[in-house]
Amino acid sequence: METILFYVLAAVTLLSAVFVVFLRRPIHNVLFMILTMVGLATLFILLHAEFLAMVQIIVYAGAVMVLFLFVIMLLNLEELDLPKAPRPLRWGFGIILSLAFAVILFPIFSHFVPTIMGKAQSGTAAAGASNMELIARELFTTYLLPFEIASVLLLAAIIGTVVIGRKLTQK
Repeated sequence: METILFYVLAAVTLLSAVFVVFLRRPIHNVLFMILTMVGLATLFILLHAEFLAMVQIIVYAGAVMVLFLFVIMLLNLEELDLPKAPRPLRWGFGIILSLAFAVILFPIFSHFVPTIMGKAQSGTAAAGASNMELIARELFTTYLLPFEIASVLLLAAIIGTVVIGRKLTQK
């Protein structure tokens, strides 16, 4: 059952990623990108990486995609005139290339997917701790200094953005 759910979620995620690339309206691209990020989060849940799934939803599907939507709305990209000419040769070439790529990669993925899912299940049981505990332990012991440096750099970037934005609005 878990394998079937994995393949269905993977197909939905891949289909939404294709829509991100091929749709013409930027708002639709961003909405399908959000669906792709949520699909990736559900795949993380199937791999028993719940913490990574929640970070995926909060950071990418939440914060980054909201920023993309704001930028698209501020730039008024909906008013751009996109070419409407059909491109049958490009579509045909793209479909043939995609199918050839899928045929080449399918045996590789079918060989590794059950192995990856088996490793994720046995790794969690063998450690005796949840993913969040393991990540937190590494983050606050081994990687404490890089974590704090990254937080200071992000704070400096936020302050710099506010200062630059404030100078631009005052002129």
